[in-house]
This record gives sequence, structure tokens and C-alpha cells, in this order.
Amino acid sequence: MKQIAVASILLIVSSAATAQDCPAAPDHTDDISGVLAQIQQADTEQAARALSSQLWEFWADAPDESAQAVLDRGMSRLRASDLSGAIEDFNKLIAYCPSYAEGYNQRAFANYLRHDFKAALPDLDKAIELSPNHVAAISGRALTLLGLRRIEEAREALNDALELNPWLSERHLLATGGPLEPPGQDI
Repeated sequence: MKQIAVASILLIVSSAATAQDCPAAPDHTDDISGVLAQIQQADTEQAARALSSQLWEFWADAPDESAQAVLDRGMSRLRASDLSGAIEDFNKLIAYCPSYAEGYNQRAFANYLRHDFKAALPDLDKAIELSPNHVAAISGRALTLLGLRRIEEAREALNDALELNPWLSERHLLATGGPLEPPGQDI
């Protein structure tokens, strides 16, 4: 029993030390704001989509090579539908870099794909706390809240995301007949 307690303490201490070793994520706040401003001025959805891909370059820029390798491997596992493996990688990334928003966002996405909306929501909230203009996390939060049948909160989150990027494909959820159609418009 003592060995288990000692092992647990060592694991906690090594996790804390590991998190202290992670450098701060690159600050792309101004770059992201600039791209969002361009998206808001875009004339077409296609133009906005091209700009949106630039956002992913900023969000997926991990704090160091080790974090980048874990993020890239987790995202590869996501694409291969290895959700458990992806979550394992994102758990490692979050333990190493707890102030890096994309680790939380990607783990939330993996849980969303597993339809584990309750697990996804706190990660999305943390990603948004760390990166307030993370449109993907905000729209993911809207979809997660919709999955939880928290319609009014989902509608509000989607409207928040659309303020940043009015071209999001999820905007159609607010259209007449859509699951997030504003109240009173269904008559």
C-alpha cells in the first residue's frame, strides 16, 4: 500500500515538473485578430474558408517540438478514427502544456466524435478561456451544447462564434427549420 502511495506522489510530482518545463505557447493573438478581421470582410464563403485555414496554422503551433510531436500524432490518430489513442496523446499534451489551448480543443473534439459531450464541454471551456477568439472551440462548444440538448446555450455560443466568423458552416443551424432556429420564428 505504501508503494502505491509513493508511486502516486512521484507521478504527481513528475507531472507538475513536466508542466513547468513546457514553454509558453507562441502568442498569435494579433495574427488571429487580423485574420478574423479579414474573414469578417470576406465577400464569399470560399474566400472566408481560405482565410480560416490560416487560423489553424496559428492554433496548431505548439509551444515546443515535443508538444508539437504529441499534437501532430494525436491529430493523425483523430484522422485515422483512433479516438482513444488521440485522447491519450491529448492527455499527455495537456499534462505537459496545461496552458496550451489546442490540447484541450483537440481532446474535446475527440470526445465530441465519441458523443461524450459531457467530457468535451469542460475542455472547450478551458480552450476558450486560454484563447478567447478560438472560433473552432466556440463553434465546437455550440455543437456540444446542442448534443447535450441545451438549445438556448448552444444558440448563444453559435452566435458568439458567428460574430467572429460569419461564414461558419454551422450558421445554417440557426436557419428556419434548423435545430437552433431562434424562438418565435417557427410559426
